[in-house]
Amino acid sequence: MDYEYGIIGGGPAGYTAGMLLAKKGHSVILFEKELLGGTCLNKGCIPTKSMLHSSEIYHSVLNSEEIGIKTNILEFDFKKVIEKKDKITEKLRKSLELAVKNSGVKTVYAEACIKDKNTILANGKEYNVSEIIYACGSKPREIKGLEFNHKFILSSDDVLNLKELPKSVLIVGSGAIGIEWARIFSNFGVETTLVEMAEHLIPQADIDISKRIERIFKGKGIKYYLNDSIESINDKKVILKSGTEISPEFILAATGRVPVKPEIKGVSVLGDSCGEIQLAHYAIHQAKEFALGITCDKSLIPAVIYGKPEIAWVGLREQDYTENCKSINIPISALGKSWCDDSTEGFIKIITQNNLIVGAHIISKEASALIHELLIAIQNKLTISDLKKVCFAHPTYSEGIFELLLRT
Repeated sequence: MDYEYGIIGGGPAGYTAGMLLAKKGHSVILFEKELLGGTCLNKGCIPTKSMLHSSEIYHSVLNSEEIGIKTNILEFDFKKVIEKKDKITEKLRKSLELAVKNSGVKTVYAEACIKDKNTILANGKEYNVSEIIYACGSKPREIKGLEFNHKFILSSDDVLNLKELPKSVLIVGSGAIGIEWARIFSNFGVETTLVEMAEHLIPQADIDISKRIERIFKGKGIKYYLNDSIESINDKKVILKSGTEISPEFILAATGRVPVKPEIKGVSVLGDSCGEIQLAHYAIHQAKEFALGITCDKSLIPAVIYGKPEIAWVGLREQDYTENCKSINIPISALGKSWCDDSTEGFIKIITQNNLIVGAHIISKEASALIHELLIAIQNKLTISDLKKVCFAHPTYSEGIFELLLRT
C-alpha cells in the first residue's frame, strides 16, 4: 500500500485525525478539494466570529456615551470588515497548513473519490491505502420553495461573500447561524427580521434561554415571527403563512446543514459527514477518539452561540425534566463584574438531581468559557457539596456559579 491512511476532507475531523495518526508514526495522505480548514475555518466559525466582533465594536461605540465615551462622527467601512475577516482566515489557514506539513501528513489539493475501500482516485491517479477516512463535512440545507439562487435567496456560504451591507434582511431559521447573523446585521444597523417555524427562537435550547433571547432581540429592534414560515415569494415580496408581508433586500436561509456522505460502505466516517452532532469541536473529538482512543459522552457536547451576550448550554434542559429534577438560576446582574463591564443581561441556570448538576444554561459575557466549568462538574459527577468548597475569584463571572450553588 502507498499509505496506511487516506483521508478525504481537510476540515477539523480530517486534519486532526491526519496529524494525530502521523505523529503516531503512521503514513497519511490527505485530500482537500478547496482550502484546508473546512467550513469551520473558511466559511463558518472563524470568519463569522471576526465579522461579529467588528459589528459589536461598532455597536458598542455607537452606544458608549453612558460609559463616558463621546464620538462626534462614527462610521464603518464594510470593506475593511471583510478584509479583516479574510486576513484572519488566511493567517490561521497558513498556520494550519504548516502544522499539517510538519506532522508528516502528505496533502493533495484535488477532488478525490473512492474507487473501493482501499483505493482513492484524485488528479487522474490512483492512491492505494490500507484504510479510508471520509470527512467531507456538510453543506447548507436547501428546503422546498427556498432553494438557493445566490442572488435573492442566499446560503450561509453566500452571505460571507457580500461586498456591501443590505438595508434589510430576512433570516429563515434561528439556530446558531441565524442568531449570529441576526446580531451581525442588527449591530451594523440593518433592518433585521427572523422567521422561525418553532414556538420559540433557538428551539434546541432550554426554554428560559429561548425566552430571554426573544426579549433581548425585541429590545434591540430585531423583529421575529414564531410558528411561521414562508408561504410564497413574488419578486422580492415575501408572504408568510401568517399573512405578514416583508420586502427584504435578500433572504438568508439559515435552515441548518446536511451531511456529505460517502457513496460506498466500508470506510470510516468522521465529522459532519456522520450526520450526528454538527459542531467543529465534536468533529475534532471524533478524530481524537479514532486516533487516540479518547472517548467522550455524546450527551454532553456543549453548544455555544456567539455575540453579546454569549449563549451556552450542556446537558438536560428544563423541558427534559425527569424525576427529582429542579432548576436554580441567578441573574448576571447580581455580579459586580457585570456592572463594571456594562454586561448585566442574562443568567446562569443549573438543573440539579440528587446533589448533582445534570444541566447548565448560560446567557452572559464569557458564557463560552463558563459552560466548561459546569461541564467538567457534570461529566465527572462532582457533587454540589464538593463544588461549594471551591474558592472562586472576585470579581468574576465564575463566582456566579458559586453564588448559584449556595442557593441549592
